[in-house]
Amino acid sequence: MFTALVLAVMGSSAWLAGCAFRDLKTGSGPETAPLATPATPAPADASTAAPGKKGARIVLPQPTMSRNWKELRLQAARRLVAANPDITYMGKPPDLLRAIPVLTFELNGDGTIRRVEVMRYPSQDRETVNIAIESMRRAAPFGNVSHLPKPWRFNETFLFNNQHKFKPMTLDQL
Repeated sequence: MFTALVLAVMGSSAWLAGCAFRDLKTGSGPETAPLATPATPAPADASTAAPGKKGARIVLPQPTMSRNWKELRLQAARRLVAANPDITYMGKPPDLLRAIPVLTFELNGDGTIRRVEVMRYPSQDRETVNIAIESMRRAAPFGNVSHLPKPWRFNETFLFNNQHKFKPMTLDQL
């Protein structure tokens, strides 16, 4: 029921009126919230950090080549959870969610994030948008997308619970 409600609301043209683009390199755009600088990749010989350690860098395997946008979204959602074990949850989302930011990620041909579009700001806990953006940056890159049809964009909805942990909604649609 919740998924149907979110999708029905997202489909309305009213959401488009509130969209905002931000350039990831300059942070410029109509929004005033500054974007943090992108995380630098970990050295190739770095070991995987223990999931319980805060601030430890997680080294992700190289992304696989996706055959279509559905595979890319699924790979991105799985990488998102793997790169952020301390702030994600799995399992059924609670009936009442704390915040539901919806973001569109535009990619470069190599799968790095080019630009972020905020499709929906939550009415409360607006800082969850920045948490979602930074979490996605830690999960990037998502593999070469130059063989996929343009535009190289996909949406992700972040389901935040009361502990400020999130689940990508893509993983609920399996």
